[in-house]
Amino acid sequence: MATIQSFFPTLVYRAEFANAAKLNRDLEMAAQSLSRDDIAGLRWCEKHGYPGYTSYASLDDLSWRIPIFKKLERLIDKHALAFAKALHWDIRGGKPICDSMWVNVMPEGGSHTSHIHPNSVISGTYYVTVPEGAGPIVYEDPRLALMMAAPPRKGTTPRGMRGHVSETPRPGSLLLWESWLRHEVPLNKAEGERISVSFNYVIGSR
Repeated sequence: MATIQSFFPTLVYRAEFANAAKLNRDLEMAAQSLSRDDIAGLRWCEKHGYPGYTSYASLDDLSWRIPIFKKLERLIDKHALAFAKALHWDIRGGKPICDSMWVNVMPEGGSHTSHIHPNSVISGTYYVTVPEGAGPIVYEDPRLALMMAAPPRKGTTPRGMRGHVSETPRPGSLLLWESWLRHEVPLNKAEGERISVSFNYVIGSR
């Protein structure tokens, strides 16, 4: 008798915010305002060839600066705690605390290459506007570089065993993952801007 067991899962947490229309309108207005007025952020995007706008390098403390982002942070907090529990972390009386939060406005033709989020434990994105055809976020199997001579997988491979897995968000979607999980955003083929809010969590006692 033989058995095959599954070990070392990679978890991605997804939630859909109900009745999020007003929240998303307010976040969109704030994002558009920042994309016009954040001169330092716009200069950084131009210097580094970043398509569209991100406040990542200029204003990554939006929940401290702008009330609507603080409201969003409070909504995300409970999901970050639920995710930490699902990961069976021994956080010794601490809790996930939002360490940074920034906005992204990606136009048609924009993309974000593969990357991770150092110096944090949970990262994620909340989606404000997702035009039709804006595309997914793509997660990479963290073992991919270690597979060496392994043959390629078949096209019929189950989703959970693929080397790359896509999640297509909607307005109001929240995605959380462990910060070491490499991910990317493919080319935005939509006629419109894909607006999202990204963030990092650390474990603290605040």
